[in-house]
Amino acid sequence: MRFRLTAFGLHLAGSGAALTVVLGGFWLGWYRWPGWYLASVLHVVGILVAVDLVLGPTLTLIVANPAKTRRELTRDIAIIVTVQLAALIYGATTLWLGRPLYYTFSVDRLEIVQASDLKAGDVVAARRENPALAPFWYSRPRWIWAPLPENPEEAQKIVGGTLFGGADVIQMPRYFRPWRQGLAQLRQHLETVDTTKFFNRAEKQRLKSRLAARGLPAGEANTMIMWGGSRRVLVVFDLATMEVRAILGPD
Repeated sequence: MRFRLTAFGLHLAGSGAALTVVLGGFWLGWYRWPGWYLASVLHVVGILVAVDLVLGPTLTLIVANPAKTRRELTRDIAIIVTVQLAALIYGATTLWLGRPLYYTFSVDRLEIVQASDLKAGDVVAARRENPALAPFWYSRPRWIWAPLPENPEEAQKIVGGTLFGGADVIQMPRYFRPWRQGLAQLRQHLETVDTTKFFNRAEKQRLKSRLAARGLPAGEANTMIMWGGSRRVLVVFDLATMEVRAILGPD
């Protein structure tokens, strides 16, 4: 039994180290709050933890029989490690393709933009026409303003296309502008917690309690919802400076 437990411990330590490096890198680079929440990546992390920290070491505990030859034991553990690596590559690829690149304000709302939301052609156009705000492989999440183009025909084309499932302006980084340039327009759309339309009564009460716990006013028109698919968080601004004071989840 001691042999099995030693093999289990070594496998668990190695798997934990590899998983920590991968998930830690993604968290530090792209998935800090609210990125991981809005991008809904917990199911991917759950798969990685289940395979690499639970299934892999447990199978090693089962197959690590001291009566086996070294060749047999090496073969069995190699098969287990191969499955783990496949899961790790799948998870890392999924996290990479879904990494948050922008937190955008456009027209009257805040939304997250992930790498998978951008088409290759729009990325190429942005690097040519708007390189300062274009996405590159090393780009970290940025807060930006995504106004409709000044050309009415272009703007109408984007709006019309969006109604029929086409790309929205937040998926066209060639039109992006610095965050601070859009703050005057953003200020016009701020609401109080009570007047927001997409939180129920219980969620609003939790949000107001969290604001109070942070010493922030709960009755000012200083908030806006940020969307990420079906998920949403409340972004709280300082009305004097328009800096982000807090980002709160409704759960």
